[in-house]
Amino acid sequence: MTQTNTPKPAPRPDRSPRAAAPAPEQSPEQVGPVQQSPEQVGPEQQSPAQHSPDQDAVNAGEATGAPSGEISVVTVSDAQDRTSAGSLSAVNSIPRPAAAPALPAVTSGPGLVTGPAETGAEGFPAVGSPVQAAAQIPIEQVPGDTLAPPEPAAEQALTAAPAPEHVSERRERAEGPEPAAALTADRLLNKTPAAPVEGWRRWLFQATFGYVNLGDPDGIRIQRAMEHRIAMRLGERTRYVPVLSRKGGVGKTTVTTLLGMVLADLREDRVIAMDANPDRGTLSDRSPGRADFTARQLVKDRFTVNSFAQLSNYTARDGSRLDVLASDTDPMVAHAFDDADYRAVTDILGRYYSIVLTDSGTGMVHSVMKGTLEKADAVVLVSGGSVDEARLASETLSWLEAHGRQDLVAKATVVINMAAGDRTLVNIDEIEQHFLSRVKNVVRIPHDRHLAEGSRIQLSQLRPATRGAAVELAALVMDELQQA
Repeated sequence: MTQTNTPKPAPRPDRSPRAAAPAPEQSPEQVGPVQQSPEQVGPEQQSPAQHSPDQDAVNAGEATGAPSGEISVVTVSDAQDRTSAGSLSAVNSIPRPAAAPALPAVTSGPGLVTGPAETGAEGFPAVGSPVQAAAQIPIEQVPGDTLAPPEPAAEQALTAAPAPEHVSERRERAEGPEPAAALTADRLLNKTPAAPVEGWRRWLFQATFGYVNLGDPDGIRIQRAMEHRIAMRLGERTRYVPVLSRKGGVGKTTVTTLLGMVLADLREDRVIAMDANPDRGTLSDRSPGRADFTARQLVKDRFTVNSFAQLSNYTARDGSRLDVLASDTDPMVAHAFDDADYRAVTDILGRYYSIVLTDSGTGMVHSVMKGTLEKADAVVLVSGGSVDEARLASETLSWLEAHGRQDLVAKATVVINMAAGDRTLVNIDEIEQHFLSRVKNVVRIPHDRHLAEGSRIQLSQLRPATRGAAVELAALVMDELQQA
């Protein structure tokens, strides 16, 4: 190999952008082992692959003290070694990103814990994990080393956990023997639709031995729904319902008896109808049974009546579950039934009855009406099918509003009694529309020959339409009492 003695050229300035930028500071941990050029590496540190005879000659010259500042001997292998060494140092000088710190466990919402199972390589979160989605959303740092609540998107990402599967009640119950209360009728009995009550549907059900069951018609279903509304329980407090009318002869006592019989027939608690007419009342004449005592005698003995058995001696019940407290029938009685008597009687009845119906007298200014309206939870206003009867009933609503009882007007139920029949020239629909503009509920009781007799009423002898109207009236009254 030929050696040439040439002067050492001056280094050329590096004008590349990489040379203009300052070299990044590197920590000892980021920088690898220092790469040294062959000039810096001694003969004892060079590998056998880099040792050559030419280098031995150069080393011999240096040992003899030849000057090295003026003449530099460069061989081809030295140039190759320097180039490779420079490239290695450039590669080693590239800064490596510092290892990401381990993320703490994140909990947000019930059952979400992000730990090592959701982290990828080199400590980064796994792709698609809730932590990676939440990490892209900035979280404010507030004083006190506490984190502000995340934005809705972050909260949604953190709480995106699979919904728990529905578990049946049998799987949730504790292991071991079941109690006897678990053997309920709903669990053990197979439910079958009830047979039709009447009509051709019942005949078809019987003819096919129960294989064809079309059920009851809509009318019977509506009737059952109303009966269910009537049978609903009330609270512990007694409810008072007066039946009002400013004109006699419109069927006020008849409506009181019908309403009381239906309530007593369909309810499990006790219902009583009280005759509070200051003069001679006829409630006991329309109700089955007869009592030996009257309301006035109950007032005299009110301090000795301490049980329901004693109270039953003053009421009448015969063929019906409705109890009736009659008024005086003796024409020699001069003292009228007043407000103090009414309050004394109702205080006793309130101990043993859930609903107290009051058959009020005609007029609105007598003394009994004051206590009647003060205790009233709902009112029933009776109107006839004539012009004057309808006008007087509407004036009764105006009287209640003028005396500050707008609450009773809002809960009032108007009954249009068609005792005179449908053969008159009065437009009953117009009367009904008039009352619907003032109150919420209006019921029309059709003409019935059994009611027109003026004697004792029996529900079994009423026409189906009349009985249905009485049931509707009772259901509407019970709806108002439930809200009272």
